Amino acid sequence: MWRLWVPLCVLISLGVTSTSSVAEPVAQDSGVYKAARQRHGVAVIRVGLMPKDTSEEYEITFWNSIKDSQYASDYEAYLKAYPNGRFAPLAQARLARLHANASNPAAAPATHEASNPAAASPAQSPQSKAPPAAAAQTKAAPASAPPAQASAQASAPAPAPPKAAVAAAKPGPHDIQDCSSCPILIPVTPGNFTMGIDTDDASERPAHRVTIGHSYALAKYPVTVAQWNACVTASACPRLSNENNASPNAPVRDLSWDDAQQYVKWLSKISGKPYRLPTEAEWEYAARAGTETRYWWGNDMRKGTANCKDCGPPWHVEAPDDVGSFAANAFGFYDMAGGVWEWVSDCWHNSYKNAPSDGHSWDEPNCQARVIRGGSWRDGAGYMLAATRFKYDSSVRYNANGFRVARDMK
Repeated sequence: MWRLWVPLCVLISLGVTSTSSVAEPVAQDSGVYKAARQRHGVAVIRVGLMPKDTSEEYEITFWNSIKDSQYASDYEAYLKAYPNGRFAPLAQARLARLHANASNPAAAPATHEASNPAAASPAQSPQSKAPPAAAAQTKAAPASAPPAQASAQASAPAPAPPKAAVAAAKPGPHDIQDCSSCPILIPVTPGNFTMGIDTDDASERPAHRVTIGHSYALAKYPVTVAQWNACVTASACPRLSNENNASPNAPVRDLSWDDAQQYVKWLSKISGKPYRLPTEAEWEYAARAGTETRYWWGNDMRKGTANCKDCGPPWHVEAPDDVGSFAANAFGFYDMAGGVWEWVSDCWHNSYKNAPSDGHSWDEPNCQARVIRGGSWRDGAGYMLAATRFKYDSSVRYNANGFRVARDMK
């Protein structure tokens, strides 16, 4: 009997997948994004001998999150992170096709190549889409949103009139703005809260008490395209693609952690204040705004409260809406759920075991993967939880990643 059991175990470990509409829990996060979360309604469950936290698994998970994308920047990000990766030839082919179609609008819509047998991972299997109701209840690997279908375009409402430059608005009576180009900040009163959640992903456990004893200020909105371009004009930040940063009042995106560091360095120089990225604990404390519920507004999803693909209007598939388009939380912060993923200062750890309890940054020497928080407009409602966290390579740009700034109050 054991002779039959061993091969079966090996087969399972090499990637037999479950197509349940509900994702099963996993022992730990296994890649750039969560490999065993439901994607398009299909949970990929890896058990047995498959490595849980290796560079190979990171690459597989990264590829799974973009392999159906129609955005050239997704494949460019993969090739930058894995120039000699197992999927590099396929990424290059899709990138070439997307560029060809962009230069020839009359070309037929791109269709994906069959998987390369030599490059195919044993951990992959065909995936199908689940009903929207099922997909909205669980988290999936952050998906690359496909172009809107013609039928959807036909029924879409007319574009909304241009919004005011929210991030450039006059600061409120308790807000801080250190210079004309500086983001508006809100002072955050020290306090304590429960960070993480024990009923969701393993990387968000254990839920633990954190006491923030220091005063700090956090940006009211994510950094906008216009604010980033002020740094570009000063020759202190790289110029970004207009493809992902067309609206001046939208959150700037397609940024790496390293890019964000350049911006805060410039901001510190022109303002004379100690600007930086927020720590992960500072970010979650501000996002929760005194609550301990799943979302900052309660335990149940409520339409129209976050900028995500199934969170209700205003929303469109092409890009995140302008900052401030959705309601602020109780502390006055906008867009802490959806819009763009936001870089924080901390190095990625697979769980909160041994995490600092004082709200300071949790760093490591030679750290390569940094934490991103908040979810994006391309993700589902399950990503809007206040505790949701992921990681990304600090030197790689991705078109759903942005940031907001913080500074010490001394």
